[in-house]
Amino acid sequence: MHFDFSLLTTELSMFILGLATFVLGLVVPSRSRRGIGAFALFGLLAVLGLTVLNWDQQGVLLNGMYLVDRYAMFFKILCLSTAILVIFGSLRYVNEHLGNHFEYYSTIVFATLGMMVIASAGDFISLYLGIELMTISFIILVAFRSQDGKSLEAGIKYLLQAGLSSAVILYGFSLIYAATGTIVILEVAHATLQGQASPLLIAGMVMLVAGLGFKVSAVPFHMWSPDVYEGAPTPVTAFLAVGSKAVSFAALLRLFVAGLAGVHQQWDILVAVLAALSMIIGNLVAIPQTNIKRLLAYSSIAQAGYLLVGLVTASPAGIKAVMFYSFLYVFATVGAFTVVAVVYNKIKSDEIADYAGLVQRAPLAAAVMLICLLSMAGIPPLAGFVGKFYLFSTVVSGYLWLVYLGLIMSMISVYYYLRVVLVMFRDDPKDPAPIEMGSAANITLIITMVATIFLGIYPNPLSEVANSAAISFFLK
Repeated sequence: MHFDFSLLTTELSMFILGLATFVLGLVVPSRSRRGIGAFALFGLLAVLGLTVLNWDQQGVLLNGMYLVDRYAMFFKILCLSTAILVIFGSLRYVNEHLGNHFEYYSTIVFATLGMMVIASAGDFISLYLGIELMTISFIILVAFRSQDGKSLEAGIKYLLQAGLSSAVILYGFSLIYAATGTIVILEVAHATLQGQASPLLIAGMVMLVAGLGFKVSAVPFHMWSPDVYEGAPTPVTAFLAVGSKAVSFAALLRLFVAGLAGVHQQWDILVAVLAALSMIIGNLVAIPQTNIKRLLAYSSIAQAGYLLVGLVTASPAGIKAVMFYSFLYVFATVGAFTVVAVVYNKIKSDEIADYAGLVQRAPLAAAVMLICLLSMAGIPPLAGFVGKFYLFSTVVSGYLWLVYLGLIMSMISVYYYLRVVLVMFRDDPKDPAPIEMGSAANITLIITMVATIFLGIYPNPLSEVANSAAISFFLK
C-alpha cells in the first residue's frame, strides 16, 4: 500500500515542534527559558505558513482512516491561528504566573496537534486518539498553576468529567460499529443510507451527541465550563474556549453530516433542542455573574448554541456558516481573554467591579473588550452579526422558531455585555495608575480588534474560503 507522507506534513511538523520545544526546555539553563515562548511562537508561524501553502493538497490515507481536504485544512489553520494569538498575547502572563515555561508551550503545541488529528480523522480510532491527545493536554494546562487551589480544583473537575465524556464517546463508537460493521465514517454513511436506523445505531448516536456535547459545552453537558474557565490560567481558558470548541464542531460535522446523514431525521430535532437550551441557559445564567471569566464561560455556552444551529440542516450552507462563525469567534474570544489576562496581571482580580474606569487606565484594552463583546452579541457592523446571519439563515425555512429564539437571546446578551462596558467606561477607577500591557499584548489586541471589524464590514474573503472548504467536505 502506497503511503503519501506529504499529506501529513503539517502533523509531522507539529510533532517535531512539540518535541523540540520540550527537549529545548530541558537542556537550556533556567534563566534562558523565557525565550522558549518565542521559539514555540515562530515554530507555529512556520507551520501555519506551511499549512496555508498546502491548502490545495488533498488525499485519503489508509483506506479512509485519515482525510486531508480543504475542510480539515480550514480547521487546522483556525487552531494554529488560535495557538499563535494565545501564546503571543500571554507572554507576560506566563512569565509572571506560570513557572515551567517549556512544559506550558510544548503542551499547547501537542494540544494543537490533537486538534489537527480530529479535523482530519476519517474513522473512529483516529478521531478518538485526537480527542484524547487534546483532552489530556488540556487537563495538564488547566491545572498548570500547581500552587493555586482553584486551578487544581478546575483540573480535577475537568479530568473527571472529560474522562466520563471520553468513555461515552467510545461506547457510542462501539454501538455504531456494532450496528454498521465498520469504523470508517464514509462507510458508516453508506451503511446508514442503505438500511433502517436500528436501536443500536440510535443509542450510539445519542451517546456521541452527549460526549461531544461536553466538548463544545452545550447544555445540559456544560456543567464543567464555569468552574474550569474560572480556575484555569486565563490564556488556557481562551485556548479551551476557542480551539477545543471549534475542532469539536469539526468532529460533529464530520460524524453527523457525513457519517450519519442517512438518519438525519432522527438527530436533527435533538440538535435543535440542544441549540435552543444552550442559547437560553447560557444567556440567562450569564446575567447575574460577577466574575468576568464565569460570564464569558456562560457566553461561550450560548455561542455553542448558535453554532449548533448550523448543524441542524446538515447542508453545505450550514457547514459554511459553522466554519465562518468559528473563525471569527477566534478573534472576539482571544481578544476578550487577552484583556482579562492583562488586567489580572495588574489588579490580581477577575471581578467585573474591579474593571471600573478601565478606559482611563488602559484605553486600548477597554476598546478591544467593547468591540469583542459587541461582536459576540451580534451587533452590526461587527463580525458577529455576519456570522449569526449566516447561521440562522440556514434554518429559516424549517426551524423558524430557532431564528426567533436566537434573536431574542442575542438581545438579552446585549444586556450583560453592556454591564461590563458600563463598568469600564462609566465608573471611576479605584486605582488610577495606568496598566502596562506590553508590546506583545498590544499587538494581539490590535490584531483581534481589526480582524473583528474588518470581517464585519468585508466578510467576502473569509466567506469564500469557508465556502470552498464546505464544498470539499462533500467531495468524497
